[in-house]
Amino acid sequence: MTIPSSITSWIPVPESSDFPIQNLPMGWATLPSGFSSPVTRIGDTIVAVGDLVNHGLLPPELAKVRAGWTALTKAELAQLRETLMNLYRSESEPYAELIQIETLLPLDQVILHTPVSIPAFVDFYSGIHHASNVGKMFRPDQPPLLPNYRHLPVGYNGRASSVVVSGTPIRRPKGQTKAPNDENPTFGPTKEMDFELEVGFFLHSGNAMGEPIEIELAEEHILGIVLVNDWSARDVQRWEYQPLGPFLAKSFGTTVSPWVIALDALEPFRVSGPDQEPAVLPHLKASTVGHFDIQLEVSLQPNGSEEASLLCQSNTKHLYWSFSQQLAHQTSNGTPTEAGDLYASGTISGPDEGSYGSMLELTWKGTKPITIQGQTRTFLEDGDTLTLRGFAQGDGYRIGFGEASGTVLPA
Repeated sequence: MTIPSSITSWIPVPESSDFPIQNLPMGWATLPSGFSSPVTRIGDTIVAVGDLVNHGLLPPELAKVRAGWTALTKAELAQLRETLMNLYRSESEPYAELIQIETLLPLDQVILHTPVSIPAFVDFYSGIHHASNVGKMFRPDQPPLLPNYRHLPVGYNGRASSVVVSGTPIRRPKGQTKAPNDENPTFGPTKEMDFELEVGFFLHSGNAMGEPIEIELAEEHILGIVLVNDWSARDVQRWEYQPLGPFLAKSFGTTVSPWVIALDALEPFRVSGPDQEPAVLPHLKASTVGHFDIQLEVSLQPNGSEEASLLCQSNTKHLYWSFSQQLAHQTSNGTPTEAGDLYASGTISGPDEGSYGSMLELTWKGTKPITIQGQTRTFLEDGDTLTLRGFAQGDGYRIGFGEASGTVLPA
C-alpha cells in the first residue's frame, strides 16, 4: 500500500525527516524490557510492533509478525502498513492515550539490529560507471567493460556471517598483497581500505531448487531496500581476484542500514534505468519500470575530527541492472533462495568525479589524493568513520533510509 503524500501523523516528525508516516520502515530491535521485537519508525519515535499485537491493536492474522517481517505474506504486509497508517495518522490523535502510549519509545531507548536474519549474501556489479572506471584503471589498453557486462548482472557470493548493522566498527583486515616489483607476496594489514556505496534488497520469500523466479514476479519476492557498504581491501583484492574473483578482500565486513524500506513506499519514485544495448535476453527483459530515484551520499569523519565532510553524491538510477533483473539472473539456473537473503547492487557511481562511490575512484587508484579537513587521504585510515545516507524526495516529504555507518579499527 502506498500512503498518500497528504497524510500526516500525530507523532512529531522533524522537517526533512527520513521517516514520515509515508515510510513506515521495517526494523528489528531490543526494547528496554529486554525483549526483541519488530519495530517501525515515525520521525524519531520507535513503534514496537510486537507490543501492538500484545495490546490487541493489530488484526489477529497479523500477530505472526512477532516472528519476523517475512512471516507475513506480501498482502499481509500491505495490510499492516494500512493498519499502522490508521493508528498513527493525525485524525487518530484523540485516541492516542487510549491505544498507543505503551507501544511508543524514543529512538535512543532501543538497540537496533539487522532487520532480518540473513542466510546468504550476494554482491552484484550493476553500477556501470563504477565498472567502467575500474576497467579504465586496471585494463587501460582494453575496452572498459568486459564482453559479458551488458548481457548479464555480474555478481559473486559473499559472506552473510560478516553482514553487520550500522554503527558496528569494522576491523582493518589482514591479507596477502604483492607489489608490482616484488617477487613474492607478503601478509599484513591492508594499506588500501575502501568503502563501496551500494543499496541492497532483502528477500521476502525464496524459490525451490530448480524453479527460477521469473522476472515479472521478481518484486513479489522482495521485502524491501537497504543501504549497503561492502567494505573492501583493494590491495588484497588486486592480488587474489584472478581467476575466481573477490574473496578475503570483501568477506571481512559489510554494513547495512537498520531499516528495510518497502517497495510500496518507493512506488512514487520509480524511473526508467539506462538504455540497455544490446537488448537483453528474454529472461531478463521486464515489462515494467524497475529503477528508483534514490539520492545517495557518503560522508567521512576523519580520525580525530568531531565532524564529517561530504565525500560524494550519487543516485540508484545509475544502476545498469534493476533489482528484478538481479534476482531473475540469480535464480535463472535454478539456484534456491531463502527469505532474508541479501542482494547488494555493487558500487553506484555516477558519470562525474563528485559522484564516484569508492575511494578507489575518488583518488583514481591512489594517484590523486584528496584533502578532507586538512587531512590527506588516498584510502581510509584507522579511526575514520564512513557514513552512507539515502532518500527519495517527494512533494513535501522524503522517504529516507537512515544511515549505514562504521568506524575503521586497527588491524
